[in-house]
Amino acid sequence: MTTITIVLLVITLIAGLYMTWSIGANDVANAIGTSVGSGALTLKQAVVVAAVLEFCGAFFFGSHVTQTIEEGVVNSQFFQSDPIILVYGMLAVLLAAGTWLFLASYFGLPVSTTHSIVGAMVGFGMAVGGMHAVYWGNVGYIASSWIASPLIGGLLSYCFFYFLRTKIFFASNPIRATQKFTPYIVFTFLFVFSVVFLFQDLEQFDYSPTFFKSAITAASISLIGFLITKYWLSDLTKYESSSRETFHHPDLAREISKAKRYLYKLQSYSRGTIQDKLTDIVDQFDTISGELSKKAVEEIQVPEFMVIERVFSRLQIMSACMMAFSHGANDVANAIGPLSVAVNVLLHGSFVPDNQVSLWLLALGGFGIVMGLATWGWRVVETIGRKITELTPTRGFSAEFGAAATILIASRMGFPISATHTLVGSVLGVGFARGIEALNLTTIRDIVVSWLITIPVGASTAVVFFYAISAIFS
Repeated sequence: MTTITIVLLVITLIAGLYMTWSIGANDVANAIGTSVGSGALTLKQAVVVAAVLEFCGAFFFGSHVTQTIEEGVVNSQFFQSDPIILVYGMLAVLLAAGTWLFLASYFGLPVSTTHSIVGAMVGFGMAVGGMHAVYWGNVGYIASSWIASPLIGGLLSYCFFYFLRTKIFFASNPIRATQKFTPYIVFTFLFVFSVVFLFQDLEQFDYSPTFFKSAITAASISLIGFLITKYWLSDLTKYESSSRETFHHPDLAREISKAKRYLYKLQSYSRGTIQDKLTDIVDQFDTISGELSKKAVEEIQVPEFMVIERVFSRLQIMSACMMAFSHGANDVANAIGPLSVAVNVLLHGSFVPDNQVSLWLLALGGFGIVMGLATWGWRVVETIGRKITELTPTRGFSAEFGAAATILIASRMGFPISATHTLVGSVLGVGFARGIEALNLTTIRDIVVSWLITIPVGASTAVVFFYAISAIFS
């Protein structure tokens, strides 16, 4: 290896580490922000959990999505005659995306690392090889997943939290409802995780002996979790309240508000004594609605509800682990994909498609992600955990379950979806289940604006870095 090659290799590895650090500082907050925001984990506990699970997800599952980023965005054949151009480009991509993530993390904005890296790669490909150097079909496919993932994550989280509200919180006996439904929730959670972990290819099932063995293993793990949870909750009835006279269904205020609107309409059409009577009824509705609104604010203080939240704070630790693992599996590719291309060229003199992703690169990515979270992750944790909507353990568990399931399945199928979009969509889904008034629309606006500018910023910055690097080393 020449001196220039060694220097480029060292700089590229540093840039890759910088990019993974930026991912940890920004995107890993998506994995733990809801757990910290709900109070299920302290920031220090969340960092330890994420450190282990993010690294494991990156190391054991990261290769699936890394190969998509490595080979599916820019056509490397355009650079075979002069492969060093590809090295300059991948180095520029890492620096451009890492810089944007650094700035976003400083301001506490949860932008998408997937948007950043794909936008940067598209910018480099177009600047050097023109329109034909980019696999636009693949880019469109990836971009569609950015739209689908928050919708799917939000829908799953909305449905799950709506289920918790209607079947547990609004049940005539919330404690017994918790005992009844929670084991099935744990079974479902573990089954989804086990299936994704055990099955090598989710796109096709071959119904071989290995398939049935994996299915039985997944069901067995889930059943064990079901039985342990059932035993754990067996003595929960001691927390039952002897009186439920103060309990009001929180959705009752919403239905009264609807009825009041119809009364206003009737009042406008009526005259005389009927109008006076309707006015009295509307005034009574105003009084009742005010009382119920106060009850809705205080609903979490009901002793039985606080017990339920404590149960789900334990379960949310489990969902935080799944979220961290799935995030590491998907988003490590945003740094290791371009890094793998550059290292491949520098070590072998050309880029070899379908080359196996090196385990030491995945390990480097996992290490960088953990360091970024530990040093700067708290900035975005604050936004995700506290500034979008008020989170409790049940809400946080619902958001993490919907997001983690979406991300982990996509990772197994090789889709580089946006973990940021997915989790923010899931948190929004939980917020919508409580009504639009439960959302901080100002924070949501700032997040969406940062999403929209990420791709053009990544693309243009990558072009600037590319020409600067070319001028230095040429």
